Order: sequence, then C-alpha cells, then structure tokens
Amino acid sequence: MIGMPIEIKKSISKEDIAQMEIISFPGEISVIENIEDAAKAVDYLCSLAVIGFDTETKPAFKKGQKNKVALLQLSGEDKCFLFRLNIIGFPECLKNLLRNPEIIKVGLSLKDDYATMQRLANFTPAGFIELQKFVQKYDIEDSSLQKIFAIIFNRKISKSQRVTNWEAIPLTEGQKKYAATDAWACLRIYHTLLDIDNSI
Repeated sequence: MIGMPIEIKKSISKEDIAQMEIISFPGEISVIENIEDAAKAVDYLCSLAVIGFDTETKPAFKKGQKNKVALLQLSGEDKCFLFRLNIIGFPECLKNLLRNPEIIKVGLSLKDDYATMQRLANFTPAGFIELQKFVQKYDIEDSSLQKIFAIIFNRKISKSQRVTNWEAIPLTEGQKKYAATDAWACLRIYHTLLDIDNSI
C-alpha cells in the first residue's frame, strides 16, 4: 500500500530515485487482441469516472522513421487493459471512449500520444488531464512520470522496458507489467493529489 506523502518536494534527483523500492501495478492485466474483447473492456472502463492513460510505440532507430502506436493502456485502480492497436487497429468503441468528455483520462506528455494516435485514426480526444500541467499547482517542477511518482510516493517505477519492441508477439511479462504500471501510476498520482486538496 502506498502511503500519503508527508511533504511534496519540488524536484528529485536520479540518485535519490535509484535508492528507492521498485513498485509496479498490483492488479489484473488484460491484453486485448480482438474486437470482441475490446468492446467488453471499454464497457467496463465506461463504468469508471477516472482512468489512467498511456501509449507505447516501437522505437525507431533510423533517421526519419516513425512507427505507429502499437499499444494503448487504460487503467483503473484494480484492472488495466492493454489494447494491441498493431493487431486490432483502432476500434470505434475505443475512439468513442477517448472522445467522451464525461470520462476523465489522466496521462503525461499527451501531445505526443495524440500525435501517434492520429496516425491511426482521425478523432478529437476529450476529457483528458495532462499531468505535467496538473502537478504544477503543487509546485512540482519535475516533468517525468518516474520523478513525479517518486516525489509523491517515495517509490520507484521501473523504466527498463521502455525501449523494447512493442509490436512483439507475444508481449513479455515485463512489457505487460511496465505498460500497466505507467497508466496506473498516472491515475494514482492524480487521485492522491486530489486527496491532499480535500484534506486541507
């Protein structure tokens, strides 16, 4: 269980983070590889008021090369769904969820995610909260997910799987855990900062 922060720092060093205990998503991870499962996952996610959001794209090592987004992660507190867009495309049900302004989606560096998603489907995202802007009112100056998470929870989320092949079949257990943790971490940061507001 992650405790509430006693004091929120403005920034944190890589050296401090290196000493921290690693934490990852503790819930159920579902990999979505067909339209039917996508529809069921979206039905569940639509029952939540707030969800964590992230995407993963296969790294490009050649100049000028741009790969399409391969994975889209949406997480609640206990369940995270990994939509394999490189396999199922961009289902209409998923687009409807991402453009629904009544369901809050919390992510980080959303401009980059929007750009990669637009290469697959033309739609207008709505209901999104950019964590990099959201944390500024708490005087947090760092902008990376790992640093923000460490500042708030005094725990480290691993980034060891970031530069891996997100189009691989199948995804490794490490990739699944990494992807789910990033989306869940966004959600936990958002909820915890709101709890601080409500306790003041």
